Amino acid sequence: MKIKAAENGPYLIDVNEAKIVKDGNEEKITQKTITLCRCGGSSKKPFCDGSHKKIDFKGEALEIELT
Repeated sequence: MKIKAAENGPYLIDVNEAKIVKDGNEEKITQKTITLCRCGGSSKKPFCDGSHKKIDFKGEALEIELT
């Protein structure tokens, strides 16, 4: 699995399957790429809502490969 940090943007996680577990409730995630907020400005935390563009967030691109 790889986790990518988009330049000036969110963390991107490519998945085959995923689910959110919150307060004992599970919700299946249907998209193949999960975008997680890295700028702190999203109103949908932990997910990205594009706020990084509005607040001019700056962050380096990087890739982490999990083995």
